Amino acid sequence: MDWLIWLAGVLIIFVGLLASIGLHELGHLSFAKLFGVRTTQFMVGFGPTLWSRHKGETEYGIKWIPLGGYIRMIGMLPPRKQDAPGQVRQISTGPWQGLIETARGAALEEVRPGDEDRVFYAKKWWQKLIIMFAGPAMNLVLAVFFFGIVLMAIGQPVRHLEPTVGVVTKCVVPSSQSAAECPAGAPATPALKAGMLPGDKFVSFNGTKITSYEQVQNLIRGSAGRTATVVIDRKGAQQTLQVPITANKMADLKDGDKIVTVGFLGISPVERVVYERQGPGGVAAYMGDLTVRTAESVLRMPQKMVGVWHAAFGDEARDVNGPIGVVGVGRIGGEVAASDQLGTQEKLAVLLSLAGSLNLAIGLFNLIPLLPLDGGHMAGALLEAIKKGFARLFHRPDPGPVDVAKALPVTYVMASVLIVMGALLIYADLVNPIRMFG
Repeated sequence: MDWLIWLAGVLIIFVGLLASIGLHELGHLSFAKLFGVRTTQFMVGFGPTLWSRHKGETEYGIKWIPLGGYIRMIGMLPPRKQDAPGQVRQISTGPWQGLIETARGAALEEVRPGDEDRVFYAKKWWQKLIIMFAGPAMNLVLAVFFFGIVLMAIGQPVRHLEPTVGVVTKCVVPSSQSAAECPAGAPATPALKAGMLPGDKFVSFNGTKITSYEQVQNLIRGSAGRTATVVIDRKGAQQTLQVPITANKMADLKDGDKIVTVGFLGISPVERVVYERQGPGGVAAYMGDLTVRTAESVLRMPQKMVGVWHAAFGDEARDVNGPIGVVGVGRIGGEVAASDQLGTQEKLAVLLSLAGSLNLAIGLFNLIPLLPLDGGHMAGALLEAIKKGFARLFHRPDPGPVDVAKALPVTYVMASVLIVMGALLIYADLVNPIRMFG
């Protein structure tokens, strides 16, 4: 049955990813139709069509390769200024120019008589900006939605140390040495000498009532060389112990690199994970911090892909904070669902957080101002606004739409890079995956 649960986790992530892609494209489509751009296709996925249906002038469908999606808006590339409407000069002066004119001609072939006001390039710059931003904006909204559920309904996991003995250390050793095995001649810890047992709950320490483990820790560290009167609750009955607190060299609580001499008892507390729910302000603060960290990761993507290459074709371990592909994300979803280390509440929180992180990364990545990403078209719209603004300021003729066709060589290079990156991530996810457990 474990493999069925694993498969269910993979399918949950897969369906969630498809839904995120579809909603991203729906953002584009909604504003394209609102501003009157003729949109002929709305597709989730790439490659051969698995299913499609026409509604009005738009074909809606799903394709076989679930690695993205697109909508087809007519008139994405404008004609040359010196060309008559609907016509493109056929003579090229070089391979790149020929490529540009071929793409321009293919784009203009979709323009029908009467579509002059329904082409993308003829729309106002702010309409183009909104159309292209609507896709990433949908992902950002989804990220806030998923993390809002996690933080406000489930809660954020917080490590809580209780004033209860979890483990009694057997011997006193220097802080640089492990106490897993006591070396010969090592003295017993004060806790062991006093007869403390796992499960003992601190009631008071030298007359001070105990309410938290942090309080116990500070009192112990400040009692080096003295005998402390400790009252504990053991199985409902209180006992008073006289505990000789010894001195030991340990890391400072405020500066971990600094070693200080403090009191030492020789216990570890019971640790419990509690879920603390956040309000809207907490969600906003969390999303602000996460957005900054995710944006930094996106900007370091080329550097991190080098690590992915070495992990895929070498013996390096995958960076758990590095890039991950659709196969790896699905695999993690399966591991989380089938894990016996997480409760139902924790599994739900992890899966929702994973969906939120995916949408945040997709949204921010698409804002990079390079074609074919949405950010490239947004940069074109902003450049058009600047050019038109200067033209009005200096009483010059309207410069018209920005010719994004001139950036097609960069677009094709960028598209090739994205394909290679996607293939590398898929291969790395298969041969050297990031694992949640072990």
